[in-house]
Amino acid sequence: MKERPYYPLSKLFQIGFLASVILSHNAALAHEDLTFTTWTGPYMRSQMLGFVDPYEQQTGKTVNVDHYAGGLKEIRDQVESANIKWDVVDLTQADSLRGCEEGLLEKINHSSLPNGADGKSYKSDFIEGALNPCGVGVIVWATIFAYDNDAFTDNAPATVSDFFDMKSFPGRRAIRKDPSVIMEWALLADGVPANEIYSTLETEEGLERAFAKLNQIKAHLVWWENGREPIRLLNNGEVTMSSIWATTGVEGSKEEGSNYTVNWDGRVVEMDLFGIVKGSKNKSEAMEFIKFASSSESMANQAKYLANGPTRNSALSLIPKDVQENLPNGESRGDAVSILSNAEWWAVNHASIAEKFNAWAEEASMKGAAGTVR
Repeated sequence: MKERPYYPLSKLFQIGFLASVILSHNAALAHEDLTFTTWTGPYMRSQMLGFVDPYEQQTGKTVNVDHYAGGLKEIRDQVESANIKWDVVDLTQADSLRGCEEGLLEKINHSSLPNGADGKSYKSDFIEGALNPCGVGVIVWATIFAYDNDAFTDNAPATVSDFFDMKSFPGRRAIRKDPSVIMEWALLADGVPANEIYSTLETEEGLERAFAKLNQIKAHLVWWENGREPIRLLNNGEVTMSSIWATTGVEGSKEEGSNYTVNWDGRVVEMDLFGIVKGSKNKSEAMEFIKFASSSESMANQAKYLANGPTRNSALSLIPKDVQENLPNGESRGDAVSILSNAEWWAVNHASIAEKFNAWAEEASMKGAAGTVR
């Protein structure tokens, strides 16, 4: 019979200590704090107060909050290198669809989502497009434009067409360095009806038409990345007009020393969804966090701190009337033209158009006044 190995008592202590260290390490890995990555500024603040802090208080768990400037690059880098640092990420609808198609995001079991506050099924409670195989919609938002009050004291810009009119409305323009929104605006300003923009943009002639319109502001551009940058640029008089995220722009216009006006004409209405990075070590906890954040109550609570529209119909009744009036998808916009961003279209076409747009933007930076603001 084979004899059992003999270990001195000191050796047994060493083995026991090593085993306890390994077990503690594995336990720590199994219960790592969740990392939620989102956009910074007032939007992050609304999320912190709306559902991150309440989630921590209710569960006793810690949520690490990180920020980024959007896009899939950092997620792609993490997945391709198997170095996953983020768990839940706030994504645009187009990025959510693209990320899912590329295998960068985990599939989500929507049946685990809570029903609406009014008892209706989650399926009928979420608005169209808010649920996709890898995402859960959390807000409806919009991009609008704003102008410096001092630059236009007598004749203020009234439409998106004025954004491209350098003769009547001179001065530098600031836009986000991404083809979405500005391409839609270019065609709208060139006379294309809002409901024909994407069918026009997907043709070579339509694409050329959009770039021809963009050439009118090519030598007068400043790029922005951070959502608060347009506020600083406008208030400092560095630009006369800028694209700006609606809720950020509206809230910033109320601040002391603010000197700009927002305009809702041509607003491009979009949606943000939460997704889980492929390979997250906290997939189960990430889903619990998403369920909490996408509840009717959390959406209504977040809207109190920043007037983004909820993606649940049942959340509207929980939002005060004075807040509802400022929602990007509200009905109190008069005759202002609205464009519903076609996220599915952008998910398919963004890469090819971005390549052309970036080449155009690089040329604009070399020949004109364009530069990136960080």
